[in-house]
Amino acid sequence: MILAADEASLYLQASLMRVWAPTGQTPVIKVAANRDCTHFYAALNLKTGEEVLLRSDLMKADVSVLFLNRILQTYPNQPILLLWDRATWHKGEAVRSVLAANPHLEILWFPPGSPELNPQEQVWKAAREAVSHNHTCAKLPELAQAFEAHLSQTRFPSALLDKHGYNELCDRFN
Repeated sequence: MILAADEASLYLQASLMRVWAPTGQTPVIKVAANRDCTHFYAALNLKTGEEVLLRSDLMKADVSVLFLNRILQTYPNQPILLLWDRATWHKGEAVRSVLAANPHLEILWFPPGSPELNPQEQVWKAAREAVSHNHTCAKLPELAQAFEAHLSQTRFPSALLDKHGYNELCDRFN
């Protein structure tokens, strides 16, 4: 199982995009006065396009451990290669303990400063376009629920494995 993981923050503050509107009717997007946010940990299954998700108020090593455990529960007894960036909260004793206790979970670190290599970044972009750009939600929990539902119910194909012949190779051995 190959997964590409990342975290994203979701703010009630709407991000604006171009939008169609009738001539003479300027669209109105309400702006939140605060910067309240919630965070999402997610891992994209590069073969199926499915997401493993965890919503959190914080991004820290303890939450990274919860996320790794969610991945392990989702794919029990399977070898897992997790492609992950080098955020400070992905490291530390708690994370090392999970990895030591689960040798079938291996992390391959993305090079520093290279988000363009991570397919999960494209998932964030698509989800924001679908849910949080130009939104009209008045409360952050409502927006977060819509964002999470979109991530859970949508398949996000990634050409990364096809580009390198992974799916063709897997089909030969199945």
